[in-house]
Amino acid sequence: MVARRVTAAVALVLFLAGVVVGVVEIVRDFPRGLVVMVLLIAGAVAAWQAVLRRGLARHILLAGVVLFLVAAVVVVLTGERIGVGLAAVALLLAGAGVARRVFTVRVVLPAAEPPERAIVVWNPRSGGGKAVSNNLPGEARARGIEPIELKPGDDLEQLVRDAVAAGADGLAAAGGDGTQALVASIAAEHDLPFACIPAGTRNHFALDLGVDRDDVVGALDAFVTGGERRVDLAEVNGRVFVNNVSLGLYAEAVQREGYRDAKLRTMLDTAPDVLGAQPSGATSELSWRGRDGAQHQSAAVILVSNNTYRLGHVVGSGSRPRIDGGELGIAVLAASHDRGGRWQQWSAHELEITASQPVPVGVDGEALVLEPPLRFESRPGALRVRIAPQHPAASPSAGLPKRLSDLPGLLFAVVLGRA
Repeated sequence: MVARRVTAAVALVLFLAGVVVGVVEIVRDFPRGLVVMVLLIAGAVAAWQAVLRRGLARHILLAGVVLFLVAAVVVVLTGERIGVGLAAVALLLAGAGVARRVFTVRVVLPAAEPPERAIVVWNPRSGGGKAVSNNLPGEARARGIEPIELKPGDDLEQLVRDAVAAGADGLAAAGGDGTQALVASIAAEHDLPFACIPAGTRNHFALDLGVDRDDVVGALDAFVTGGERRVDLAEVNGRVFVNNVSLGLYAEAVQREGYRDAKLRTMLDTAPDVLGAQPSGATSELSWRGRDGAQHQSAAVILVSNNTYRLGHVVGSGSRPRIDGGELGIAVLAASHDRGGRWQQWSAHELEITASQPVPVGVDGEALVLEPPLRFESRPGALRVRIAPQHPAASPSAGLPKRLSDLPGLLFAVVLGRA
């Protein structure tokens, strides 16, 4: 507790120093700072409009973006006290780094009996070969865990079900989040313990479970000395997902030919169809009931997640503070012709989305096309997860405040011993 209070005090001092230096610099160099802010905002607006358009209009707007950014850089570099501004930014960043340590959460899970016949399904191609480079099969055998390699052409579900039929009493997955979801769904079906081995590319599920994504081998200790917690699963039309289902821009883009070879170009070419004021027939008309209870209908970007992501926040954005809240997180970026507003985010236990034709979706990053209506629901506490004792067992955003403005007050409370 003493160390935490001292760390919080250091973070507060760094923040205060950064703010003071920044304010003094803005006053001394007015109106240069205001000009830079206006140029950056203008560049952001031009960039968004460029995403919504094609052809000559897009090229003109992109040229405008470059001009605004260059002008902002020139204004900054021609200032006589640029070093002072950089020092203010450095102090604020240092304060944020120290503050993060104050709110880092580590959970000690109840000890669990190790399974007697645990298996780990591993994909040698996932994550650029992480399982191979870490000698996952050998490390698994050393811990009494049977490794089962997923080879090209293999049916992953059948491999896991055959292992369960043969007596496996613990299931682990070493691969991408799609692999994690399928193995987790079978573990939940048979009420078997599950371990997430972070051998994929991004390992979003591992992150929010509190598994150290840099410790592939250590994650295997979940079935040796690990503790257990229950977390939620979610499903769409009976298909389990552990992270999220995306509809709209990303889901439409991954369906298109050439996406894997030119992802950015394909995303930009798809954006006007999905986000533009005049949606084309290439996208599905999606209909859903929003947070306000009203029915909305438009082409849109919709993200339905297994518990709620922090989106649009400076602190902890892109992760889920908890994965056992028993709810779906729903985020909608509406098309510009939808009068219901461009951005909504809320939570619910279930959601139904209707459409006039089959809907392209991304389920935990996997491109699929589902028949409407799309029925989403949460499955609270469905999965028994084992986590190695040396891993945090909590999301990195679990202890962080929701808003950046809350940070100074919470740090002050820690210093006083009130939090």
